[in-house]
Amino acid sequence: MASGKLLHIKMSENSAVRLKVAQQSQQVSAKSLDISKVVRLLEDPLTTNMKEKHLFVLRKLFERNHTGFLLRELTGMSRVLNVCAEKAKDHPEYAAVLCEALKICGLPFLKERVSDEMRYAQDATEILSHIGYLMRVSHDEVKQHVVECVKSFYNYVTPPQLLDGLQQTSLGYKLQLLERSDLPKTLLLSMAALENQPAIKLQLLQTLQILSSSSDKICTSIVEAHGAETICLHMNEPGRSSQVLFCSSEILWNLLESGNKEEIIGQLSSMECVISLKEAFCHLLLKASQTSDLQLRNDLLVITTFIAGNPNSPLVESLFTKQLVGFVMFPEMKRRSPLDQNLKLTYSNKDLKMKKLLLNLLVVMSRDCAALQLYEEEMVMLFLLKLIKPLAGSSERRSGLHHWSVVQQEELQLQALATLTSIAPLMLDDYMSCQGNACLLLLLDWCVRTDAYFAHGHSFHGTGGRGSKKAQLRYCIRVLKSVTSLGEESVNQDLCDQGIISQLLGVLNQMDGRSDEEDEVTTEIMSNIQLILSSLCETDIHRKELFGSEGVEMTVHFLKKGSSKFYSGLGHNKLLLSTIDCVRSCIVGCCSTEDYFLAKDGAFLLLSLLSTSPRCVHGVVLSTLLELHDNPNTPSLILSWRDAAGQTASRLLLQLWREEEKELGVIRNQHGGITDPQSPVLSCFQQDGDLLSFPAATPTTAVLEISENLRAKIYLIFCCLGFQGLPGLSTEDYVTLSIIKRYLDFKVGEVWEEISRELSLDGVRPISPDEEALSTIQRISEDTARRIMAEQRSILEQQQEEDISEEKLVYREMKSRLRQQELTSKSWNKYVSKTSNYEILKEEKAQREKHAALIRSKPNHPAKHFIGHVVAMESTDLQGPAGMKVMLAKAPIRTEPAPLDLVNFSTVKD
Repeated sequence: MASGKLLHIKMSENSAVRLKVAQQSQQVSAKSLDISKVVRLLEDPLTTNMKEKHLFVLRKLFERNHTGFLLRELTGMSRVLNVCAEKAKDHPEYAAVLCEALKICGLPFLKERVSDEMRYAQDATEILSHIGYLMRVSHDEVKQHVVECVKSFYNYVTPPQLLDGLQQTSLGYKLQLLERSDLPKTLLLSMAALENQPAIKLQLLQTLQILSSSSDKICTSIVEAHGAETICLHMNEPGRSSQVLFCSSEILWNLLESGNKEEIIGQLSSMECVISLKEAFCHLLLKASQTSDLQLRNDLLVITTFIAGNPNSPLVESLFTKQLVGFVMFPEMKRRSPLDQNLKLTYSNKDLKMKKLLLNLLVVMSRDCAALQLYEEEMVMLFLLKLIKPLAGSSERRSGLHHWSVVQQEELQLQALATLTSIAPLMLDDYMSCQGNACLLLLLDWCVRTDAYFAHGHSFHGTGGRGSKKAQLRYCIRVLKSVTSLGEESVNQDLCDQGIISQLLGVLNQMDGRSDEEDEVTTEIMSNIQLILSSLCETDIHRKELFGSEGVEMTVHFLKKGSSKFYSGLGHNKLLLSTIDCVRSCIVGCCSTEDYFLAKDGAFLLLSLLSTSPRCVHGVVLSTLLELHDNPNTPSLILSWRDAAGQTASRLLLQLWREEEKELGVIRNQHGGITDPQSPVLSCFQQDGDLLSFPAATPTTAVLEISENLRAKIYLIFCCLGFQGLPGLSTEDYVTLSIIKRYLDFKVGEVWEEISRELSLDGVRPISPDEEALSTIQRISEDTARRIMAEQRSILEQQQEEDISEEKLVYREMKSRLRQQELTSKSWNKYVSKTSNYEILKEEKAQREKHAALIRSKPNHPAKHFIGHVVAMESTDLQGPAGMKVMLAKAPIRTEPAPLDLVNFSTVKD
């Protein structure tokens, strides 16, 4: 036992000694393998051909740094890699050394101090760039190790046991430096040297895919090196490897998501890239069968959509557009093209997505006139109208494996309607020749018809339409809106001949009756229908007559809803504006509809809307009211209107005028009067443009200001109502009204002032008669403003006098009441003194007897003034002292011949 323990102790001591010796030997070797000496050995002309010694020293160097390179030695290590790469051209043995170095480069760098990461960041960036430069070495093993080295940057490595005082850099240190290095750009440029090395090329693409997905800056670096164009040109390999296509597609996607999209699309829009993309797509379309390949096909189609958005893309010239048009119409309309004959669809969800992407691509490519010409030749409009036809009921649906399912047919129908919304206005001739209006009206009738059809609403365009045909109705109305908004008389007349006005009014009434279904989709449909009616009826009296009483009742009904839901977020703001537009376009201008609208209190509803709606609605409401004033019944109705608080229409308009001037920054005094006669209605925006000179064909700020605010509309309405005898106005209103009355004169003066100022700015001096005329016009305008200022002062003075007279009357009433209170108090005190003091009572009795005797001695005495004891006072409805009733006692008290003035008091005796 003792010997065993002794042996174990000796072995432990020997192990410790060996470990210590190993560490010392490593330190000694570290001193002997100083990186600067190694570099000198490799670069010195005297030792440059000592290959065996070079390889021996390099292996020892890499063996010493097998756990990672020190940050402070990276500069020397970059020189070592560069020398080895040059020598590997003639001596393949150096390639193996490079592979060993690249393995170590894949490990995290080592630091001796915390500050080393910042101190040697530039050195670390340079060695990463040198790693990329090693792709120029012709040996496949070196290229393989370069790619693997870069991949290892993104893999976590378990830290090995390090020497004392050394630590690995942080995980993201290399990735941050990678963004600043030339490594991604160098890897991209090395693609051209790997044409005959498909395995390494695939790994390089996978590495670029990782790099492009990790950082936006790396994507920018790749794009600057024309990475998108390079990747696209190399995506088609002779072997048609789907992995190469997949990696290329993913890299392009990463670049589009993180890089400069315009620059990327510009690179992909070259003829070579478009042809390469066309070949890849057609290959996948004809040969792809697996789900991943089908998804890759659809991804390439999305990239093609981005390219089609570039107006300079050669899609038509490369014949790619013609092939895409043929693909989108398959299988509904087959052609005799070899591609169509070899094309087969599985009717899977991937094929459905491709079909929808192709339909969307039709919209994007339609911006090119050459593509529209191709659409006409290939009968795209007929195909779209065929695709939007009403879907069959459940009993008529086709069954089988080689047809679109019901859900898929619904999605294609909605996508076709969305496509038609954009394309139909661009191809009106084809649209009319294919009876597009009739197809849409049939679809509209199917949408509102009640049957057993149940919509699934799975697609983006099917939002809000599950269980109903609301989604189809929504897009059908959108198509009708797009074709009617162009104002093409032949299209609109054809729709009216087929009874669209009554049909749309019926749809509106039917939808409005379903109050429980009020949502964003329903609101959009109703507002679009009103806009369609406005487009149809705006310029035709007969169509306004067809709009008739049913249409008037519809607009009145929507006006009664008011603006309480204007900011609900469900589209009620658009519905309100479309309703007002419907009044202006479908009612105004036709005597019968105008009279019926006014009889239904339409003018009152517009005024109520004007008083309660947001400021953004006031312009259209005032414009509609102004156009309604052509009807002789309108002014009297406007003047008779009162809101809930009793405010009149004229006072409401004056209030809007003041609010508008406050918004425009017009300077007014505290009473709303003019302060500067030289600029009576000038806004702050016009003052900012005083030093500008406009071309002759460009309207000046004074002219533009008229169309951009409400003041001109309010002025014209008052011209119709008149400026005299307006009810319910205050002094402030009269002050404002005096400005409105001369608004046109002031604006004319502003225009002449701008003409004079622009002539001065341009250095043009008018001839003497013109100069005199300009000065006269400016003087007249200023004199007019001064007269208005005097009129406003007169209005304010008159109001002040009325206020003073009313104040005096109030004081007189107060004085009379106080005197009456004094008399009442005096009479009461006298009555109390008589009842409480016997001596006073005897004296009073004696005076009464003496007075009675005097009366008896003089029977024909003249009338005397008497006043009785005041018992009570009562107020009546009359104002002032005349409204006081004083109750007197029966026993009179004789007074002096000059009594108190009680003329204003009415007396009542019991």
